[in-house]
Amino acid sequence: MYTTPEIRNELPFRVFAAGEIRKKGRGDLNWREIYKERIVSADEAMKKIKSGSRVSIGNCAGEAACLSEALVRNREQYKDIEISMMLSLGKSEYAAPGMEPYFRVLTEFVGPSTRDTVKAGHGDYVPCHFSQVPNLFDTTLPLDVAMVAVSPPDKHGYCSLGVSVDYNRHAVETAPTVIAQVNKYMPRTLGDCFIHVSEMTCIVERDEPLRELKPPVITDVERAIGEHCASLIRDGDCLQLGIGAIPDAVLLFLRDKRDLGIHSEMFSDGVVELFEKGVVTNRAKNFHRGKMLATFLMGTRRLYDFVDDNPCVEMHPVTYINDPLIASRNDNLVSINSCVQVDLLGQVCSEMVGATQISGAGGQVDFVRAATLSRGGRSIIAMPSTAMKGTVSKIVPTLDEGACVTTNRNDVEYIITEYGVARLRHKPVRERARALIGIAHPNFRESLKEAFKRRFNADA
Repeated sequence: MYTTPEIRNELPFRVFAAGEIRKKGRGDLNWREIYKERIVSADEAMKKIKSGSRVSIGNCAGEAACLSEALVRNREQYKDIEISMMLSLGKSEYAAPGMEPYFRVLTEFVGPSTRDTVKAGHGDYVPCHFSQVPNLFDTTLPLDVAMVAVSPPDKHGYCSLGVSVDYNRHAVETAPTVIAQVNKYMPRTLGDCFIHVSEMTCIVERDEPLRELKPPVITDVERAIGEHCASLIRDGDCLQLGIGAIPDAVLLFLRDKRDLGIHSEMFSDGVVELFEKGVVTNRAKNFHRGKMLATFLMGTRRLYDFVDDNPCVEMHPVTYINDPLIASRNDNLVSINSCVQVDLLGQVCSEMVGATQISGAGGQVDFVRAATLSRGGRSIIAMPSTAMKGTVSKIVPTLDEGACVTTNRNDVEYIITEYGVARLRHKPVRERARALIGIAHPNFRESLKEAFKRRFNADA
C-alpha cells in the first residue's frame, strides 16, 4: 500500500518493494559499483522480458523512448506481451497494425496512438480513475516488468523519475524486473519521486531530449471560455488544470490575479509564465505552502528546464496528488476540466464519441470531487459549444447512444462555454436544463427547447 510522504518521513528506513537495498541496508551498498555492474545495452535489457509478461511503460514525456523502441525491435523473441500504459507522445509502434502476435495494449487512457488499436479489438481500455491506476498493480493487473526513464543518479545513488512519477513509482516498487533508461535530459525533479540504483534490475544509459508538446493554438472561442473561467477564480485560489487550449486560455486571463497556487495532476508551460510574472506564488496555500505539486508534466523544453532541481516544484505519486481526500486539503481548490458532451440533466461524457472510446476518465472525477470537498472549492467543466466545425452541439438532449457518463450530474457544479456560465449544483433538473440551453450555441437552442418541452412537459 502506498504510504504518504508524512508517514515515509517517520519511518526509520526507506521502504522499497524491490531491489537489493532491502536486503543489505544502506551501509553495505556501494551504489557506484551496483550502477556499473547493471549497465547494459537496450537490446540486452530486452532479454529480461519473457513472453507472456505484463510490461509497464512510462506516461507521456516520461516514456523511456529507447526502451520502447528496443522492445519493438526485438519483437520476434516475444509472444503475448501485454503493454500497460496511459498516454504516449510517441508513435506507440507496439500498438501498430501487424504487432498483434507480439503485443497487446491494455491502457487506462486511450490516446491518438492507441485509439485505432482499441477500436479494432487488438487492445483494450480499463476504466479507472487516475488516482486508482497504481492499485491495479496490486490487484487485477500485477506487473512483471517496469520500464522507466530517470535522471542520472545524485551523489547518494538516487535517480529522479522526473516528469512521470504518477504510476511509475508504484510500478518500480511492485514489478520484479525494473529496466531504467538513465537520461541526462530528464530533469531532476524533487518531492516523493526518487528511486535508488539498487532498485533497478538493469540500466540503459541513453541521452535523448524528452518528447515535447507544443502549446496549442488558442482561438477566439477558447479565449472567451478562458475569460469566463477566470471570472470564477479569486486571488489566493489553488488551481488544478488539465491540458489543451482551454486551460491555456484560462491562464491568459489570470495575469491580474495574486498569489495563486498549483495542486494539479499536471501542468504545462503556461504555469511557468505565470510563476515568472509573480502571479503563481503558492504563498496562500494552506497545504504544501510555497510549493506547486503535480504527478506528471508535459510541455516544452522550457517547462523541463524550469522544474529541474527547482525547490518550488514537488512531484508525487498519483495516489497522493489525485486522491480527493488529499487534494481537498487545499482550501479554495478550483478544478478546470473539459469534456465531449453534456446532456440536459447535466451528465458529462469526457471520453467517448458515441460508442467509440477516444480518451479516458483520467483525473477529472478525482479533482471534481476534491474541489467539492475543499473549503471554498469550485469545479468547472469547460468546452466549446459545438464540435465538427460548428455542425454539432456539445450540449445535447441525451448523451449519444453508446456513450458513458464520466462525471455524474450529482458532482457537476459549473458548465462553461463561450456563451457563458451555467451553475448546476443543487438546482432542480428543469432549472439545470434551462441554464444549459442558455449557454448552448444559438443555432441549437430552439431544438434544445423542443427537447426540453418533450421531456419536462413545460416550456424552456
